[in-house]
Amino acid sequence: MTTASLRNTSARTVKADAVVIGFIGDGDSLTPASGAPQAQGVVEAWGGDLAATLRDVGASAKPGEVCKLPSAGAIKAPLLVVAGLGMDEDVTPETLRKASGAAARALGGKRTVAIALPCTTDEQVQAVVEGSLMGAYAYDRYLSKKQEPVAEVVVLTEQARSKSAKEAAAEAICVAAAVNYTRDLINTPPNDLYPESFADEVAQRGKKSSVKVSVTDAKQLEAQGYGGILGVGKGSARPPRLVSLSYQPSRPVAHVAFVGKGITFDSGGLSIKPSSAMVTMKCDMSGAAAVAAATFAIAELGLPVRVSSYLCLAENMPAGNATRPGDVLTMYGGKTVEVLNTDAEGRLVLADGLVTANAVEPDLIVDVATLTGACVVALGNRVAGVFSNDADLLQEVPKLAASAGELMWPMPIPDEMKDKLRTTKIADLSQHNPDLWGGALFAAAFLREFVGEGIPWAHLDIAGPAFNSEAPHGYTPKGGTGAAVRTLIAVAKSRSTPS
Repeated sequence: MTTASLRNTSARTVKADAVVIGFIGDGDSLTPASGAPQAQGVVEAWGGDLAATLRDVGASAKPGEVCKLPSAGAIKAPLLVVAGLGMDEDVTPETLRKASGAAARALGGKRTVAIALPCTTDEQVQAVVEGSLMGAYAYDRYLSKKQEPVAEVVVLTEQARSKSAKEAAAEAICVAAAVNYTRDLINTPPNDLYPESFADEVAQRGKKSSVKVSVTDAKQLEAQGYGGILGVGKGSARPPRLVSLSYQPSRPVAHVAFVGKGITFDSGGLSIKPSSAMVTMKCDMSGAAAVAAATFAIAELGLPVRVSSYLCLAENMPAGNATRPGDVLTMYGGKTVEVLNTDAEGRLVLADGLVTANAVEPDLIVDVATLTGACVVALGNRVAGVFSNDADLLQEVPKLAASAGELMWPMPIPDEMKDKLRTTKIADLSQHNPDLWGGALFAAAFLREFVGEGIPWAHLDIAGPAFNSEAPHGYTPKGGTGAAVRTLIAVAKSRSTPS
């Protein structure tokens, strides 16, 4: 695992395998980024025009791009890495995350990497540490030849001895570890990660934490009337689980509840997916993974916020006893739902989780799910959709996400969706949209039916950004991304100060 520390020393003389500095500009106007005094000596020591050398080798200042140059003795480190920071002199924290993440990813196998990017504020320090640790992530559990990430990241900053900078770095280490834990869970293949093993993993993790973990097995779910989770999991030889996590600080100033969709593999059930669409369906538990990791991180950070979290775990498989289109399920709490498409299973398990969360009377409920392909159609594969029953919360969550470095966009729940939910004549609610359009909106409206009266609620549809099937970029690897973890932590932080 990559470690991170702060040091106040020159990038020119620091003992490291590689030094990372930042450049801004466009085309011929490449210049060293300001706000990084530790990097100044590198440019001066180069002897020639470093910007000209970068132009000659085709380097750019595009955020997330890096260029490696042998130092040839100009600096103590044998390798110089130049990271692009964009065109704007005012470098944002997210630009720093991307640059440090891309550099750490490009330097896999190096023992020590010194990063001399702009770090004059606590926010910048946190962004560089966070980005470098997320960028250094590698998943090699099943590889015969292991991938060696950067062993140590040293962030060069004049703030190295500042108490607040040290605290910012410690928070960044905690947050990045939570994101990487989520990635590990998502990347684990479904033959090894299924409801029971997922629940066991979280329970074991809980033993190292102040978070209390309890697991409700299939027999208990049946006795208590969890028709949604059981209905989805009926077709699998691996029965479902409901995992409850509870963090209770001594003097909480608020109480938040998180609910995560945890479909460990989604075949679509009897409404079976095309085979090509199943390839990445191990990621359909990303919401539950994010909820678990965020809960542990909130506890580790010691935030004065009570957290009640619920992981709704099932495997959606076709079998002779699987739920059929046309079946009616009685959800936890008593509402009945006519199932019209077994590939719209996430809303069924989440509904049971939401009703469970209502009972602890939180100040706020946030659910997280890889819920609909329709949300990907609307927002692409890097932006999550946010839905809510509260106008202020609908605007607040995307802002909190942005401050944490995640892209989310507010989405509506139109009034006509309430009528579409009631097109069935044999149950309280229809499970699936009666037409082709607005699938993400319909799903959000369905979930809203299970939120307790007067409880502010937000639904995060992370179907797009939860799994990256394309090339790595910035601090984002191929595979599980850890989407929503940082936003959930930011939500808890926003509630950690009495209003």
